[in-house]
Amino acid sequence: MAVNSHPLVRVFPGSRCSLLLVMWGLLGCIIMFYFYSTIQHQSKGERQIGLNYLAMTRELEEVEEEYFHFPSPRGKRSPRAFKRRGPRKPPSVIDEFLDESSDLRPFFFPDHKTAIDPRKDDDVNRYLYPGRLWLDTEGNPIQAHGGGILFDERKETFYWYGENKDGPTYHAHSKGAARVDIIGVSCYSSKDLWTWRNEGVVLPGEETNLTHDLHRTNVLERPKVIYNDKTDRYVMWMHIDDVNYTKASVGVAVSDSPTGPFEYLYSKRPHGFESRDMTIFKDNDGKAYLIYSSEDNSELHIGPLTDDYLDLTNEMRRILVGQHREAPALFKYQGTYYMITSGCTGWAPNRALAHAAESIMGPWETMGNPCVGGNKIFRMTTFFSQSTFVVPLPGLPGSFIFMADRWNPSELRDSRYVWLPLRVGGVADEPLEYNFGFPLWSRVSIYWHRKWRLPDGWRNVQT
Repeated sequence: MAVNSHPLVRVFPGSRCSLLLVMWGLLGCIIMFYFYSTIQHQSKGERQIGLNYLAMTRELEEVEEEYFHFPSPRGKRSPRAFKRRGPRKPPSVIDEFLDESSDLRPFFFPDHKTAIDPRKDDDVNRYLYPGRLWLDTEGNPIQAHGGGILFDERKETFYWYGENKDGPTYHAHSKGAARVDIIGVSCYSSKDLWTWRNEGVVLPGEETNLTHDLHRTNVLERPKVIYNDKTDRYVMWMHIDDVNYTKASVGVAVSDSPTGPFEYLYSKRPHGFESRDMTIFKDNDGKAYLIYSSEDNSELHIGPLTDDYLDLTNEMRRILVGQHREAPALFKYQGTYYMITSGCTGWAPNRALAHAAESIMGPWETMGNPCVGGNKIFRMTTFFSQSTFVVPLPGLPGSFIFMADRWNPSELRDSRYVWLPLRVGGVADEPLEYNFGFPLWSRVSIYWHRKWRLPDGWRNVQT
């Protein structure tokens, strides 16, 4: 009879299978622990990024008040004039803003001593001051009014295009608007949206040919440039007009380089309608659109460009009919299209409105005044400026730069730039203006700051 040398060890059927199950169970626990640790680490990292993001945006969203003393009325009136005409209304703040002899002028147009100067670049100085003179890297005032910005991904560079108004302001006739002869479209380049290098006039005016659209006596306004990925060309659209603003057309120019020179192609009335204040917008899918004020500025029209961006298709929609809006500035966030517009009051500032749509072709809803902070008159005058463009900040989703011009009709070359943080987020606190409902999309807010700066790392933060 055989003796079992290991009486405590017994082999039962299926014991090998049980041992494998135990081993696989241990392996599973190890894998689960690994994934749990990884998720916890990622979650901690995401929380840290989220905290960094909140810290960066919180400063942009601070509500800052603004105060100024209204000057005493100038001069005296005789008792006879008082009886004949009644009491004289005191001048409004807008009257004072437009009056070049007003005591308030230095408040709106500070002198050269306070200029934003990149030659003094340091951590303390890198602030944006809305309304102050802004100098380029050579120390000259930037001339890029009514402009827009193109970000060239290949060059990782921002290009700012706008009207060069560095000429004398005059009136072509007694009832004509203040104007400057066409000098051309200026271009400035930057890596940080604060330091701007002058790349020169990339589309010059025409000096001798009286029949040319760009002859110096005509009007060139609101140039915007987009890049066409299919043709590898840079396309500029602009408002083209004659001295009496009766031509009411758009013009098109093209270049192989963002710094020009641009070749002027032609002008036309888009879709057969008059066009004045305008902009162009390139969507995520590469399609581009023209948006322009029409029908005596009583409505906006919008239509797609052709694939090469050099012309328009036949499709067009009327939007904001009867609302008398101009100076459109479009942007997009989380699938919703937004637009800032101004009223139609010539060089005088007025209240901005924000609009939104699920489709760029409409319908568009009016959401109300986006301006926050300052004071009542600041909010009702868009901080004494007029919209021209909205720049997305790639590292801060929902954060943008609102670009506007503070026009100086007595000296247009001295018009100033008002750049302010724009945020999309939070529940809308105003009902839609033309029905009784509240919008489903988030509100748009433009925050007033006497000075502000882009947060460190604004190009790299992710949420």
